Amino acid sequence: MSGTEYSCRAIGVARTPFTDPAATPIQAAFSAARGTVEVHPGFRDGLSALAGFSHLILIYRFHHAAGEELTERPLIDGAKAHGIFATRHFNRPNMLGISVVRLAGIDGGTIAIEGVDLLDGTPILDIKPYIPAFDCIGGASSGWVTPQHVERIKQQSASFRVE
Repeated sequence: MSGTEYSCRAIGVARTPFTDPAATPIQAAFSAARGTVEVHPGFRDGLSALAGFSHLILIYRFHHAAGEELTERPLIDGAKAHGIFATRHFNRPNMLGISVVRLAGIDGGTIAIEGVDLLDGTPILDIKPYIPAFDCIGGASSGWVTPQHVERIKQQSASFRVE
């Protein structure tokens, strides 16, 4: 361990219908839920020119994570533990997560989003525009994540639909 630490502050907070980690979609790509990001006043000027994008990348803190682990079983098909960096599990060093969500609108400092997989009150650390030319890599491999694994995540996330 290098011992180097960096400070980070929330730029906003997610407001979602999810309060129970066990009843929250596992991946944003399979969620139909709606929510908002309330951007703190000191960061609202950063929303300029964001409205033209269809999707956003949210970087956030897993504020309900139990701890930091180096191996963890995946939430679906978790019979075998994997190195934490080969998973998207929340019990990870720094407890950082990412979600790609659809931008539904911006009203002042409130961003309406769809495809939510965050707990209500999740601290948002950064927002980046999703740019297909940069963020969609053709021919990328999925490691140990099989099409069957993806389908099980999709099915489980569909059971948490909130309209």
